[in-house]
Amino acid sequence: MAQLWGGRFTKETDQLVYQFNASISFDRKFYRQDMEGSIAHVKMLGKQGILTESETEEIVRAIKEILQEVEDGTLEISQEYEDIHSFVEATLIDRLGDTGKKLHTGRSRNDQVALDMRLYTRQEVLETDELLKELLQVLFTVMENNLDTYMPGFTHLQKAQPVTLAHHLGAYFEMFKRDRQRMEDIYRRMNYCPLGSGALAGTTYDLDRYHTSELMGFAGPTLNSMDGVSDRDYLIEFLSALSTIMMHLSRFSEEVIIWNSNEYQFIEIDDAYSTGSSIMPQKKNPDIAELVRGKTGRVYGALISLLTTMKGIPLAYNKDMQEDKELTFDAMDTVKGCLALFTGMLSTMKFRKEQMEASARNGFTNATDAADYLVGHGVPFRDAHGIVGQLVLYCIEKNRAIDEMTLEELKAVSPVFEEDIFEAVSMKTCVEKRLTLGAPGQEAMKKVLDLEREYLSSDWKSQLKDWEQELLNQAPATQQSV
Repeated sequence: MAQLWGGRFTKETDQLVYQFNASISFDRKFYRQDMEGSIAHVKMLGKQGILTESETEEIVRAIKEILQEVEDGTLEISQEYEDIHSFVEATLIDRLGDTGKKLHTGRSRNDQVALDMRLYTRQEVLETDELLKELLQVLFTVMENNLDTYMPGFTHLQKAQPVTLAHHLGAYFEMFKRDRQRMEDIYRRMNYCPLGSGALAGTTYDLDRYHTSELMGFAGPTLNSMDGVSDRDYLIEFLSALSTIMMHLSRFSEEVIIWNSNEYQFIEIDDAYSTGSSIMPQKKNPDIAELVRGKTGRVYGALISLLTTMKGIPLAYNKDMQEDKELTFDAMDTVKGCLALFTGMLSTMKFRKEQMEASARNGFTNATDAADYLVGHGVPFRDAHGIVGQLVLYCIEKNRAIDEMTLEELKAVSPVFEEDIFEAVSMKTCVEKRLTLGAPGQEAMKKVLDLEREYLSSDWKSQLKDWEQELLNQAPATQQSV
């Protein structure tokens, strides 16, 4: 058992205890972050004169060699080590002897793992944001091409009023746009470096925490060493944001599943994103949408698990916090996979425009407009509501749409109806006359698309370096104490 402690112990750890305690099986995932953090730490120790220039260069060179060997497969991260930190340090000592033993000067595994997890999560935030942007770009293209694709809008899963496919998908565009805003918010709040917090009370070494922060692209150091090693708020926030992304994907998936059904036939999912049945040859199943919907609970579980783990932990670090990794890693991978697959499915999906419009017409989605027509001709709204209700009942009995009735039939219900009623209740008129910003009318939608196009042309990540440098420039002249 390769471990970094044991001086005060008189006997070996029980093998089952060791295995239960070890984290190498999952924290090996951030081997790169661990070595990058070690390199930054060593460079800072060299700058401060805590290590000599030759010691600094020797350790940095050896860590880079270890990293390269791990990545090209010539060096295996073995299960004999307790955690990824033990692997890196023990391998370094094997190669450099006493010089390698100086790597951990002024550092604890507590602030080291806090750093690794922040570095790893920070990268995951950026990757998730990029996948969200790709999904938004696909949504934008579909919206742009379907400004006149009429379909029913729903409330209570009942056909309500006509909208367009562009307008319907625009609602999801807003959802995923907010998800991206959450990524930016989380990134900016979490991007502070815990390294230098030590086990919980800092260190007596003259560390330059601002320099370490700058080397790793942080906006500055954390300002309380106890919080630095025990904070997992950023993970809870990220898991909450991931859960919200999955909720949005799940709602969208539910609609894809409904639209794909024989009863609706609004869409055709590409063969590459469908599967068949082992017994029913006619089946073409929306498995990707169903799996995305199903995996949502998996991500929710990770959030609830970490919240439950953290709720009773006193300051500062406790071993419970090791439970922040496995389910979080799984949630990160799950969301990224779902985003990539859903984007691919949406980009190859075919929309059956005629079927969508027919569904809107046959679902009496223009009933409100028929009532508005009567109001426009002097009928009180409550009376108009009752007249159109009778009209809908008549249409249901005759199995016809409102605009399929003859003028004589319409006049039999209310003499106020005239020839212009047919234009008033056409799908095009019902949609196009709704011109308030955010409504489905084409002119309103074009204004929204202009705003969304401008949004997609900018990227918050491009502004990060300036923001980080601005904060680092505020560092006090005396780095160790403020």
